[in-house]
Amino acid sequence: MHVWSNLCDGEPHFTLSQVALNDSIMVFAFAPIVGLLLGLSAIAVPWNTLLLSVALYIVVPVIIAQWLRRWLSTGRDSSRLAASLRRLAPLSLLALLLTLVLLFGFQGEQILRQPLVIALLAVPILIQVYFNSALAYVLNRSAREAHCVAGPSALIGASNFFELAVAAAISLFGFESGAALATVVGVLIEVPVMLSVVRIVNASRGWYERGLPAPAAARRPAEHP
Repeated sequence: MHVWSNLCDGEPHFTLSQVALNDSIMVFAFAPIVGLLLGLSAIAVPWNTLLLSVALYIVVPVIIAQWLRRWLSTGRDSSRLAASLRRLAPLSLLALLLTLVLLFGFQGEQILRQPLVIALLAVPILIQVYFNSALAYVLNRSAREAHCVAGPSALIGASNFFELAVAAAISLFGFESGAALATVVGVLIEVPVMLSVVRIVNASRGWYERGLPAPAAARRPAEHP
């Protein structure tokens, strides 16, 4: 999610708080939501697998990130954290692209064999991303928020936890299952769609800031602490 914020010059402190809120909700809500949906489909719910997925893909990365942040923030040189974040920024984008390549490589045959299924999966994702991002963007402008807040608000609000869904689907149903295919397709579709939203948000900055109060229009993203 930080990748999307960086691509639209988002305010880092706002992004951090929004991501923290999203992750906190998912820690407690992901397993019950998946359990509810599987229960509605008359599928047995393996709670141990769901909880393990949440621990491995949300809790553990958050703990490691907080430990690294504290370690880099201690000592006399307080600029180590900012320097580390600058070095990691391009690596996070490369990691995202590498993930897409690997996912397509593993599921490419199934994707090419079932184009109609892929199209049916793509439609609701397109509607959800464009509708949610547009709604958040317009509401931020109506509230006269700065563009560096509206950008990440629109992008992060429209993004999905497909990476967690991929892990859970593979753990529950296997790599060759339809559930795994659906989540992988979700990632492959969401990323280029989100990049198009980044393009729209950046290109519409002039329109967004037109008519806003001078302090809001002039505010720029703060430096990482």
